Formats: sequence, C-alpha cells, structure tokens
Amino acid sequence: MIDVINLKKDFHGNQVLNGIDLHINKGDIVVVTGPSGSGKSTLLRCLNCMEDPSSGQIVFNGVDIADMKVDINIHRRHMGMVFQHFNLFNNKTVLQNISLAPIYVRKKDKTDKTPKKKIIEEENAKAMALLERIGLSDKADVYPVTLSGGQKQRVAIVRALAMNPDVILFDEPTSALDPEMVGEVLDLMKELAKDGMTMVIVTHEMGFAKEVATRVLFIDEGKIKEDEPPEEFFEHPKNPRLQEFLSKVLV
Repeated sequence: MIDVINLKKDFHGNQVLNGIDLHINKGDIVVVTGPSGSGKSTLLRCLNCMEDPSSGQIVFNGVDIADMKVDINIHRRHMGMVFQHFNLFNNKTVLQNISLAPIYVRKKDKTDKTPKKKIIEEENAKAMALLERIGLSDKADVYPVTLSGGQKQRVAIVRALAMNPDVILFDEPTSALDPEMVGEVLDLMKELAKDGMTMVIVTHEMGFAKEVATRVLFIDEGKIKEDEPPEEFFEHPKNPRLQEFLSKVLV
C-alpha cells in the first residue's frame, strides 16, 4: 500500500530524515518508536505530505504523492490522521466534527447526484453510528471543550474513520492523555486492528506494540535502525542503540 524510497527531510540544513526505506502492506500495524528528536513524527507527517519531503518517493496506492504535480488532497482522503492534541474544531459539535469532511467531499463530487440535504442526512447518520460504536452517542450535540481527553481522542479517531481511509496514521495518540484515559483510546485502536485497518503508529506504548503491532520500527538519527516483528524486536534487539533504548523504556 505504501512504499517509501530513500526519503530525506531537511529543516534549515538540519537533516531530520536521512534515507528512509519502508514498505507497508494492507493490514499492517506498524509501530514507530525511538528517542525524542529521532524523526518519528516527521516521518509520519511526510507520509501524507503534511511535510513536503526534501527528496525521495512516497508511493501510496501506486501514486508517488511526493511528486509536486500530484493533487495531494485527493490522495489524503484515503489516509486518515490522528494527532497528539486531537485537533478537533472547537466551534463545531462532536457530530459536526465527524461529518464535516465527508459532507464536504461528497458535495464537491460532481458524480454524486444525491441532493445536498440528503448527503447531510446520510453522513450525519454514519457519524452517529460511529459515535454509538465508541459509546459517545450522547455527546453528539456537545462541543469538544466539554469532553475528557480520552473522549476527544476517540472522537478524533472516528472522525478519521468517517472518511473510510485505507490507512490511519497516529502521531503519539496517547501522550497528551492522563494515564487513566490511555486505556480507552488503546482499546479502540485494538478494535481497529482486529477489523484489519492498516495503521502506522508513533507511540511509546511498548505494551501496545507487543500486543498489537505486526512490525515495530526503531528510528534514530533519522534512519530506521531496526524493523522486526514484536517478539524479535523486544526479545532479540540487534542494534546497540535499540538495546540501550529498550533498557530505559522497559522497566
């Protein structure tokens, strides 16, 4: 589904990604970990071109979306993104946050002859079904400011789901949450994994990586230093820097 070929990213002469090669298949659950400043979040943001790569290719469903001639917005519809700090629209209700993008895309689609009022009804119904799935249907008409951090992040996840993406990218989805709220977000992500959703997840939740990931990547100094199934990654780390990293985070 995604082929990353010799991806590099510089910020003002500082090389953050230095030759990333990565292949992600449909159904893969790839956890990306590594020390702060290693390039994890930059890699994720490059995957959907929120950050333009300095060089290299990102081939998504057969199209190099790093090519400046490509309309990235068309391809981004198939690549959901969940942020560390939720990024919900505070002036929209929870229901509107979820249905806003699908309604907009369908209204712009000249091949969709559905009346606009019907489009809104259909997408709001889908949004309500997603809220019921996460047990928050009673929050449909409230604003995000009234939600807990865990509730906001679950809404952010189903907002990404509402676009029926091929893959969802998660940028440290639990790092801004109070510890007691982390579980409810990880449980929803585990459900998505069981449903076969392709996911790329930057996280320091090692227990989640062991339980759910199909592969775990270790990035350091802008390079992938290790890429293995969880059991091999955690039980037999080969890279000395990874061995040092795990000795500090697995306590």
